[in-house]
Amino acid sequence: MHLALIMDGNGRWAKQHLKPRIFGHKEGAKKIREITEFCAKSGIKYLSLYAFSTENWKRPKAEVEYLMKLLGEYLVKERQTYLESNIVFKSIGDISKLSLELQQEIKSLETQTQAECNGLTQILALNYGAKDELRRTFMILRQKQECEINEESIAQALDTSGIPDVDMLVRTGGEMRLSNFLLWQSAYAELFFTQTLWPSFSAQELESMIAEFYQRNRRFGGL
Repeated sequence: MHLALIMDGNGRWAKQHLKPRIFGHKEGAKKIREITEFCAKSGIKYLSLYAFSTENWKRPKAEVEYLMKLLGEYLVKERQTYLESNIVFKSIGDISKLSLELQQEIKSLETQTQAECNGLTQILALNYGAKDELRRTFMILRQKQECEINEESIAQALDTSGIPDVDMLVRTGGEMRLSNFLLWQSAYAELFFTQTLWPSFSAQELESMIAEFYQRNRRFGGL
């Protein structure tokens, strides 16, 4: 299964607890480990997490700077977790917009885990937007003048090349939209929405959703 998660509600969670927004982001980062480890133990093959979108640059400068700092700390601190839990790390999105230090940490973690691990693949979407991904994809295909443009060639040029389409997409935080996340890959995904804010989301709630997923009849346009 390929499970995708839109992790929404960090700021509102912090507000409910009378804390600054950055406190919510810090708690949200902790939740990533819990959910990732649950997925690894549950036999899920791919887990995509919407960490930072192309639109998130519009947020206050101080918040963006904190998110970048938090990302750097996460990549360093969680390296051992990936290796011990046999998790492959992969990023999608245009990471060229990130600092050189962050780019190096991302590439280093990708290289090491891809060489040493073969379990769950955790896909972290960083400076990612589905429309931007498609724009970059079509630029790649245009450069390959001899390439026929069809669904297969587009899929192979996407950031998620070699990864199956999304089977199940979950959004926390009460909003009911995809927010420019994996639009191509989620064409036939089963959608789940919950009022639970991301830092309060639990493996138990996800497990219940997965059970419901397996009860749904996926027809892919057929009968």
